[in-house]
Amino acid sequence: MNFRQLEAFHTVMISGSTVRAAELMNVTQPAVSRSIAELEQSLGFLLFDRVRGRLVPTPEGQMFFRDVSESYIGLDRLRSAAAAIREYGSGLLRIGSLSALAATLVPKAVQAFRADNPKIRITLQVSGSAAIRNQVADGQLDLGLAADEIDVSGVDAQPFASFPGVIAMPPDHPLTRAKTLTPADLAGVPLIGLTPEDRARHRFDQALAEAGVTPSYIIETANSSTICALALAGDAVGLVNPLSTEGFTERGLVLRPFLPKVAFRSLLLFRPDSQRARLVRDFARHLFATRNSLRFEEG
Repeated sequence: MNFRQLEAFHTVMISGSTVRAAELMNVTQPAVSRSIAELEQSLGFLLFDRVRGRLVPTPEGQMFFRDVSESYIGLDRLRSAAAAIREYGSGLLRIGSLSALAATLVPKAVQAFRADNPKIRITLQVSGSAAIRNQVADGQLDLGLAADEIDVSGVDAQPFASFPGVIAMPPDHPLTRAKTLTPADLAGVPLIGLTPEDRARHRFDQALAEAGVTPSYIIETANSSTICALALAGDAVGLVNPLSTEGFTERGLVLRPFLPKVAFRSLLLFRPDSQRARLVRDFARHLFATRNSLRFEEG
């Protein structure tokens, strides 16, 4: 039993004759009849009764046709999958993002992308920047967004965004009276800081040091969103990525610009060892379009 014999059987069953099956298969009628005879010999039972020159399916043939039809449904799925791969490179897009961008920017880009590609399945992994970089390098993610402190060896990295940080504080804090904050305003003020390896934290500390201010950190955490929550609940303030503030300002969190500007910079990461599929390029385009639509001043 081979595929050509099964194809001949399936085509005769759906077309009703060997003549029509031959036309559909672009072969001769004797070739179809020979394939049917060889298949019957292989199976050990008749698929058709020959009645006045016509092929009439036997009960065994009808039962066998049901199983063959299921196989053809599977083949149709394979053809659809192949078409999707030709068109997009995969039917699945695997994205990774640091939490700051995953809160606002990435969901908006996903929504815009899905409007153009509703059949593409998406997985979104939210993690630390180093983990995102490793998963992209290992091929577990198709593209990733990470902060600029990561090691970019083993990945194709390009600048993605740079947003100026803002100072987050509770609504009753004395610093809310100022329209803009400087290092001098933060002297002696309890601070919530990002972890020491964060480059935005480095830039912030450098700005304070150049102004002769020693920071008074009482809490350190990895995410700007956590700083927002801690600031809202307590009496300390902290520098945060403005993309992490959505939802907190509605609850009363107050934000103030900080000068000199301290940039939160992010990178877009790709696997370096493969040609980018169309859907990866398309999603990257939506990411940049979404970034450009956000009304933050570049830092």
